[in-house]
Amino acid sequence: MSAFTYETVLSAMTAPGVRTITLNRPKALNAMNLQLILDVARAFDDANACPETRAIVFTGAGRAFCAGDDRNAHVHPETEQEARKLVDAIQAATVAIMFGAKPVVGAINGWAVGGGFEWAINCDFPIWGESARGFFPEVSLNLFVTGAVTHILPGLVGPYKAREMLFLGERYAAADLHSLGVAWRVAPDDDLQHQAQEVAAKLAALPPLACRAMKRVLNQATAGGLKTALELETEATVAGFMDPETTRLLKSF
Repeated sequence: MSAFTYETVLSAMTAPGVRTITLNRPKALNAMNLQLILDVARAFDDANACPETRAIVFTGAGRAFCAGDDRNAHVHPETEQEARKLVDAIQAATVAIMFGAKPVVGAINGWAVGGGFEWAINCDFPIWGESARGFFPEVSLNLFVTGAVTHILPGLVGPYKAREMLFLGERYAAADLHSLGVAWRVAPDDDLQHQAQEVAAKLAALPPLACRAMKRVLNQATAGGLKTALELETEATVAGFMDPETTRLLKSF
């Protein structure tokens, strides 16, 4: 099957062996509501199960990759069960991106905020447009990060820089993220999609058994730390969502 249908995500073959998954809420800057989160996990699960797909490009429609939590869609959870359902869905998307069999090339356009920044970091080959920006606002919103970034980020940038990024929520340009090792490559905005497709085509042309094994082994080598991070992040994020102060801060963000 060459195409799958989702409410908030586009998924289609864009070249032989290459599937492009596009966040498709452009009017909301692809901000994350529950439907988008569920659709991302399903789209990656379907892509990884699709025999035609050998590499994946992950990008956003319009002016942003993903602007983080959709404050307009946020509803304060009545129960811990409701909060946990949302956070489990967020973490399931990361598992689908990182532990799926197919390599993922990120084409990060515009803003990548909070959970969107996490998804960019979850990509195997994150290419950022030169005008793209990323930051983590979670702590300022009485929340916590997800996406296993508490494990991944210190390994990329070192523990002190990771603390700066996660505690203080500074905003970083693509060039800064490249120098830190968070962006694999920076591309001119008008060449971003072309470069992402080009890299994905190279990956799709590799012997699939070896390519998939390489991704699996690289991730399994740190799988214990990733899984622990996901579990601890989930508990911290659920607690944040349950606090009424979080809803107030999100609505005013």
